[in-house]
Amino acid sequence: MEKKAVKPYVVGMDIGGTNTVFGIVDQDGNVVCQDSVKTKAYPIIEDYVNAIGEKLDVLIESVGGKEKINGMGVGAPNGNYYTGNIEFAPNLSWKGIVPLAKLFGERIGVPCKLTNDANAAAIGEMTYGAAKGMKHFIMITLGTGVGSGIVIDGKLVYGHDGFAGELGHVIAVPDGRLCGCGRKGCLETYCSATGIVRTAKEVLTSSYDPSMLRNIPESELTSKDIFDCAMAGDAIAKDIFQKTGELLGKSLANFTAFSSPEAFIIFGGLAKAGDLIFKPVKEAMEENMLAVFKNKVKVLPSQLKDADAAVLGASALGWEF
Repeated sequence: MEKKAVKPYVVGMDIGGTNTVFGIVDQDGNVVCQDSVKTKAYPIIEDYVNAIGEKLDVLIESVGGKEKINGMGVGAPNGNYYTGNIEFAPNLSWKGIVPLAKLFGERIGVPCKLTNDANAAAIGEMTYGAAKGMKHFIMITLGTGVGSGIVIDGKLVYGHDGFAGELGHVIAVPDGRLCGCGRKGCLETYCSATGIVRTAKEVLTSSYDPSMLRNIPESELTSKDIFDCAMAGDAIAKDIFQKTGELLGKSLANFTAFSSPEAFIIFGGLAKAGDLIFKPVKEAMEENMLAVFKNKVKVLPSQLKDADAAVLGASALGWEF
């Protein structure tokens, strides 16, 4: 049977708790054009789909129109590959079950598939980045939340219901901080960009030690502020990164016992902190590692810039049609 000719482009989109980035990708994995919107600016899903649809129409037209697009792939928090729905995402404004693939397929006029945002990043990293050639690795995304994509024997693990790989919601601190998912002590309440800000506020409230962080209004404090202060030598800011890295490293030691990955690939804003985060992560991971796994597992930063890993990974779904 003759193979169906593949059209030259796909659409890839990454939905984050803060920003949504989307672009047109060619067969060589180049993002030929892209745009973005603020996710939180559209609490009504139909408004969100239309806002992106208008911008995507322009991008699609610039490469020759819909007939040049093979399909669309979307990476989203709590995105279910099997159903095409976003289901009960704690860090998004839309509650319950959202038929996202169906909504975009109808609005754009091309077939659409959906997966978890961290799974999309893992596909991107495996195809174009630090995990190229690896068959066993775990992608950890440190953004508004903590996501993960688990790859075993070269295949993403989806589980029986499409939701395998929610490592951001393992309980890292029993009876710890309340999480957006409704449980207490989830890893993402400590090791996400929002989690590190919560740590900073707790530390600043519980001590009187001097810190440059005290010059920033509490309501405006961001993870980048903590990074900037740490790089400037601020002791409290450096200690916040140390604590965050230790907790993440312990968790990685636990995750290793499950699938014995060759590497953990760390992606997202906090990964840009370099040794501030990687040093305590690696030390705590090895310190807490089961003996049989010691000194076998790498911890690597993503090799793909910012949104590219997720956009490219999501776009790979568009070739499946």
